[in-house]
Amino acid sequence: MRADARRNHDRLLAEARTVFAEHGTDASLEDVARRAGVGIGTLYRHFPTRHALMSAVFEDAVSELLARARELRTAPHPCQALLTWLHEVVVHAAAYRGLSRALMSASPDSALSRCGTPMREAGNALLTRAQEAGTVRADVYIDDLLQLTHAIALAAEESPGDPQLADRLLTLTLNGLKHQPPGARGTARATGHNPLPPDHVHPHGA
Repeated sequence: MRADARRNHDRLLAEARTVFAEHGTDASLEDVARRAGVGIGTLYRHFPTRHALMSAVFEDAVSELLARARELRTAPHPCQALLTWLHEVVVHAAAYRGLSRALMSASPDSALSRCGTPMREAGNALLTRAQEAGTVRADVYIDDLLQLTHAIALAAEESPGDPQLADRLLTLTLNGLKHQPPGARGTARATGHNPLPPDHVHPHGA
């Protein structure tokens, strides 16, 4: 792709993300093209259908999550790195929930299915690192964590008056996943104190 064509492609993707987030997947494609500073014909040369544009927007956002997962593999605190990435997955799920539904209804062989495997692999690398560090239980699976993140995103979407809900639920979830030494649960019940060290569990801190 020539440099000018690549610039047009990238601008169209960026503006489509904004327009779909603001107005839903039925938003005007003419508006997307106008915001990107190109004609509608240019948009259709890059993305022949609305579905093609929606798929590209979704995959572009997922590629950012995959890149972020690669960065976090070298973070000093594996448990915090996992929580940070899961928080970003929650933000993505909330931002693109309407887009996900539209893609799912349009075709079973969509960007959703293409992105599923690399997302699981990226998350599993972070989870395995935290498990090997002894900070997350060995019986935790990435598919379950990703299901939880989508449930948390839905809960946050239904409680717009509580902007901290997603962070609280994520932190609560991860505290439940942490490895606890033998007898720690009994100690907690007896003393009323949480035996788990904080281990940098703020969702934004890795």
